[in-house]
Amino acid sequence: MKDLLFMNEAFKEACKAYLKGEVPIGAIIVRNDEIISRAHNLRETLKDPTAHAEIIAIKRASEVIGGWRLIECTMYVTIEPCPMCAGAILQSRIENLVIGSKDEKGGACGSKVDLMKHNLFNHNVNVKYGILENKSSSIMKRFFRNIRRR
Repeated sequence: MKDLLFMNEAFKEACKAYLKGEVPIGAIIVRNDEIISRAHNLRETLKDPTAHAEIIAIKRASEVIGGWRLIECTMYVTIEPCPMCAGAILQSRIENLVIGSKDEKGGACGSKVDLMKHNLFNHNVNVKYGILENKSSSIMKRFFRNIRRR
């Protein structure tokens, strides 16, 4: 129930990205059952290849906590993180990652590669898939279908 509630918040962020013409991915970070950070993709808006929802959410959460170690935090993200974001999740010491839908073309948490595989690095992240999977996948498909029509 809690996962569904928080993933809905991440989905709201994905919707914000969609309305801005950004790839519709949203992320939130939760600590002690409280949202401490929320973000959506802003690569086009900021003209920044690193402005993924996960990276922005990590930066904002670090500001809130006052340090880079996001221990006891859970990230909820609508689409499986890419290699850059998976690396940032590992580096920030996020403990749990809840993913809406897999990204078979570029996901780095089990689809294309698995950077979250336990004992691969000095920090392990617990990964859970499939919360709001259809909703997260549908908005991505709609976004790219609209781009192809242009």
